[in-house]
Amino acid sequence: MKAYSTTDKGKTREINQDYIFSEDGPVGLLPNLYIVADGMGGYNAGDFASRCCVESFVEQVKKSQQPTVISTMTEALNVANTTVLQHAKEKEELSGMGTTFVAATVFPDRAYVMNIGDSRLYLIGSEIKQITVDHSYVEEMVRKGEIKRKDARIHPKKNVITRAVGVETEVEADFYEIELTGDAGFLLLCTDGLTNMVEDEEIRHVVMRHEKAPQDAVKELINRANESGGKDNISVVVIQMKQD
Repeated sequence: MKAYSTTDKGKTREINQDYIFSEDGPVGLLPNLYIVADGMGGYNAGDFASRCCVESFVEQVKKSQQPTVISTMTEALNVANTTVLQHAKEKEELSGMGTTFVAATVFPDRAYVMNIGDSRLYLIGSEIKQITVDHSYVEEMVRKGEIKRKDARIHPKKNVITRAVGVETEVEADFYEIELTGDAGFLLLCTDGLTNMVEDEEIRHVVMRHEKAPQDAVKELINRANESGGKDNISVVVIQMKQD
C-alpha cells in the first residue's frame, strides 16, 4: 500500500487553506493514516484552522491507548476540536475559524473513515463510489428532494457546510467501515476544490488510466481542476491499495 498526495492553491485564491497528512507507516496504534482538511475563516484563520486541526489530531493518535480504531479517532478529533476552539478564543484574528476533515486508516481487508464537512473519500475501481456524505446545505436539499444531485455542484450555496471542526464545543463525525474487495483498487481523499471542478466519473477515469503510476493521476487531477477554473484550493490523496 502506498499513497500519493499534493495540495495546490488553485488559480483564484491568494493562500492555500487546505492541509493534508499522508503516512503509509504506523501512526500510534493505527497502521497508517491519511487526512485532508479544508479550512475556513479570515485571511489566515482558515489556513491556521486546517493545520492546527490535523497536527493536533495526529499528535493525539500517536499517544492514544484507546482500544479501537473508532475510539482512537474520536478521542483525537475531540482534542483537535478543543484545540482549534481555544486558539480562536485567544486570538481575535482567528475568531470564527473552522475546518472540514476527512481521515482514513487502511487495513488489508477494510478501511475506517471519518468525516466532517464536505471534504470527501471515494472508493475507486471499475466504478467510483462516494463513501462519505457531505455535511452541507445543498446535500440536505438533495436529500429532501428540493434539488437534483446534478444541480448541486452549481448551486450558489454549494460551499455552505453544516458541520465543521472548531465551531462548536461538541463535534460529531460520521464513521464508515469499508470492506475492501478485489475490485477496490484505490481510495481517494479530496477537498471540494477538486469535486466542484471535476466530475466523479472523470476522476475515476484519470485514476484508472494511471493505475500503474498513481502519482501521475494526482498531478493530472490537480491540473484538470485548475483548467476548469481552479476556483478553490485543491487537495488530493490517492491510496493505492495493491502494488505489483
